[in-house]
Amino acid sequence: MRLILITLLAFGLATAVGLGATWITATRGTDLGTLTIGAWTARPRSGSADIDPYSRAAIARSGELPIGTGDGIAFLAATSDDKQPLDGRCDVIVSGVTPAARFWTLTLYDRKGHLVANSLQRYGFTSEEIVRNSDGSFAVNVAARARAGNWLPTGGIERYVLMLRLYDTPVGVATRTQRDAPMPSVTTGGCS
Repeated sequence: MRLILITLLAFGLATAVGLGATWITATRGTDLGTLTIGAWTARPRSGSADIDPYSRAAIARSGELPIGTGDGIAFLAATSDDKQPLDGRCDVIVSGVTPAARFWTLTLYDRKGHLVANSLQRYGFTSEEIVRNSDGSFAVNVAARARAGNWLPTGGIERYVLMLRLYDTPVGVATRTQRDAPMPSVTTGGCS
């Protein structure tokens, strides 16, 4: 009888540890196959048959539809270049250039993956509508209050993420460094 109880306890413990580990990797993700350049991270294999099982579980849980490998890649930034969380009460500047792409979008989401509500109903910018400098670079001010130029309102939420989607781009599985894919910088200014 004692052997049966110990065996049941061991199975129960193993089940709890296995389910807990699966839940953590499905909700927080893993670094398997992750491409990180500055503040930006991407999973180049998420739109292919070569996706790792943990990323597959995270996508199934979130319900997102990843960009296909041949179509492009999506980069997320939840922190600035100096690893500070993006705070909607602070001014954040996304500046520089993007890797070569036929089209790109920069969108603001809350931590649950929803668009951030604001009175202007502006949720992002595209490569066709953004105002650029003479050298081709750009600067987007992500802030709670209106700013001159390219302004993306945060609605004053505490935490958010930025998603940069590159369509029809050579950036992908073989990309490894900032030199291969020049990503815009994400810097934090003053907070209100």
